[in-house]
Amino acid sequence: MVGAGHDIHCLTIIGQIEGHVLLPPHNKTTKYEHVLPALVAIQDNPAIKGLLLLLNTAGGDVEAGLAIGELVAGLSKPTVSLVLGGGHSIGVPLAVSADYTFVASSATMTIHPISMNGMVFGMPQTYEYLNRMQDRICDFIVAHSRIKREELDHMLYRTGELANDVGTILVGTEAVDCGLINEGGTLQDALKKLRAMIDEREAKE
Repeated sequence: MVGAGHDIHCLTIIGQIEGHVLLPPHNKTTKYEHVLPALVAIQDNPAIKGLLLLLNTAGGDVEAGLAIGELVAGLSKPTVSLVLGGGHSIGVPLAVSADYTFVASSATMTIHPISMNGMVFGMPQTYEYLNRMQDRICDFIVAHSRIKREELDHMLYRTGELANDVGTILVGTEAVDCGLINEGGTLQDALKKLRAMIDEREAKE
């Protein structure tokens, strides 16, 4: 939060990302209809010079997650993300949406193909929709990180690591080694980097 003498806004993405459908009240959620206007306010507030994005999310609504990610990526102010605990599923593109990314040594990130809850009609159009949605997610991740599309695709469909037998779990700096995240680090590291980015931008201006 921004207060007296502070110019960095901290935004948390926690629990499940709630989209068009309300989740049960006992679920810990991040509501995209709250986050989107908050990001607009951050962009429009001259007192805020940088954004720190803290993530501990199990994933959630794909379109809501992508909407948040697009706004973060589109901010003109320096942004740094830090994955704590977990950055799973749609949390992966959210993590990489920042200008510079960190992951805690104990954090995990899960990469897997998207799925649909509820009734699914077994027709070609359904699978085409899922494939196009998966492409949107992968394109975003590749555009905002150093990972190669071929390696990302391999992680998506790797067998033997997850309960549904498809996908990859990355622990700590494994996400750095594959180019998904820039650096392993702590809150101190993330704030130091963000402050340096803010200072560099002000020096140019």
